[in-house]
Amino acid sequence: MLSNQTSWRKANLTCKIAIDNLEKAELLQGGDPLRQRKTTKESLAQTSSAITESLMGISRVMSQQVQQSEEAMQTLVNSSRTILDANEEFKSMSGTIQLGRKLITKYNRRELTDKLLIFLALALFLATVLYIVKKRLFPFL
Repeated sequence: MLSNQTSWRKANLTCKIAIDNLEKAELLQGGDPLRQRKTTKESLAQTSSAITESLMGISRVMSQQVQQSEEAMQTLVNSSRTILDANEEFKSMSGTIQLGRKLITKYNRRELTDKLLIFLALALFLATVLYIVKKRLFPFL
């Protein structure tokens, strides 16, 4: 918008300077007043048509800028929606990861207690076998 306003102002200033320069040249030129009026009217008509064309060009440029701004805004909206969706998915995945971590920790503890119980059961079994062997082979001890 700011660039459009500045270009608009520059175009107006350029046209005003051109009109002033033409008027100065006509004043300095002198000559027949009727002829000068015709020339002045023709030059004013040409100048006004040039200004009109310039203003229409600026209007087209402003329209293009507005259209580009709308497209950029739509792109921003779409990317914001995508980022929000990714954020929600990340939050849900984070919860799943935390649950998985808790389960792995729990299974590691169970594995340790299972190993300990198996070791104790094996030790009890061996002690029982040794006791039986001792009673059968060495009944007097």
